[in-house]
Amino acid sequence: MAFDPLQQKGMAVEDQLRNWSELNVEPYAKRDVDPFTRVRVILMNGIEVESILFSHQFQRMTDNIEIKQKLALSRRVEQQQQKVVNWLNPGDQTPLETTIGYEQVAVDLTAWLARNEPDPMLKQALDFALLEDFDHLYRYANLYELIGGRHAAELTGHLTEVTPGRPTFLEHRHPYDDVRGHYETHTVDPLSRLHVMTIVAAEQQTMNFYMNHGTDWMEPVARGLYAEIAQIEEQHVTHYGSLLDPLDSWLKQLVFHEYNEIYLYWSMLQQESDPRIKQIWELHLDMEIGQLQVAGDLLRKYEGVEPAEILPRELPDTPVTFEPNKDYVRTVLAEQTDLRTDGVRYVPVQDLAADHRYFAYQQTVNAGGVPSEQVIKENRTKHGREYRDETEGPHPIVELRDPEHGVG
Repeated sequence: MAFDPLQQKGMAVEDQLRNWSELNVEPYAKRDVDPFTRVRVILMNGIEVESILFSHQFQRMTDNIEIKQKLALSRRVEQQQQKVVNWLNPGDQTPLETTIGYEQVAVDLTAWLARNEPDPMLKQALDFALLEDFDHLYRYANLYELIGGRHAAELTGHLTEVTPGRPTFLEHRHPYDDVRGHYETHTVDPLSRLHVMTIVAAEQQTMNFYMNHGTDWMEPVARGLYAEIAQIEEQHVTHYGSLLDPLDSWLKQLVFHEYNEIYLYWSMLQQESDPRIKQIWELHLDMEIGQLQVAGDLLRKYEGVEPAEILPRELPDTPVTFEPNKDYVRTVLAEQTDLRTDGVRYVPVQDLAADHRYFAYQQTVNAGGVPSEQVIKENRTKHGREYRDETEGPHPIVELRDPEHGVG
């Protein structure tokens, strides 16, 4: 059934504030929760954080008191929504276990978006970074076994494979080569805009998490791994953020943010298996509709633009879906592991000139050892093999197959 947010009543923003007991929700049980419920919680926390950060930036760029006040009210509600979503994570879920959830989000969200992306340029951007996040999951899974003695599949539920992607030490690029060309706001497919906004928010959350939690460990190998992968997440935020058209006004961006939140809460609602959490998605969907109405009123008043002029008439037919993407990831692995970037282009590594800045950057940051390689080496030494969860057979790239079969 078609769902047009502009035709929904929603909940008035003035009625959306909640008390402390409503915010301090009961967390899920980390060993019993559906792995894809965990990743939905992680994604929606990232979406709320993006909305809050955008709103703060917007208020710093306007001296219109009414806009500032409307942003402040909606932002306070978004802060409450973020607390409810993020507080679903249990206190006994360690930062490393949360990290594995973050990387499972990155793999299966990116793969799903790429599979459904209509723009070839944007699809390529998704495919390229997909292989890097896929490798990060493998590195953190080995760290989890190395320092905790547990297997990542206890958290991923074997729904996402754990095996090398584009090796992390090869992902480090000169900053110039992380800047992409952007879509054109007047011609972009509305679905593409939603995809890019979603992946920017998801990767930004991961970047911020690693920036703040990389020092939670005493083990040097863990601290080193977070320091290294945190830099790749910075690269990814640059990579994806540059896809957005900067010509959209702040008010138009506000409308797009609210619309994207509606799309994502509606998507989570379609597939959630936990009845209690499903009620949260339903409530937040109703709240976001009210927030879209406020943003639309501001756009209409100050720019003379009707929200219906820039928004699609209805949400996409297909909700953003968390599901296994094993075959798709393996196909991209087989075809694109050797790709690098040269400016805005994607090229095979063998096509880069010997004096390309990629190689100079590699020599600088990888001098003296690489944490992402060290963690694999140490786990092999400790357990006689590395940790993998290859449910679909041997790695599609012969050079990346483990001579010793990994635990699954």
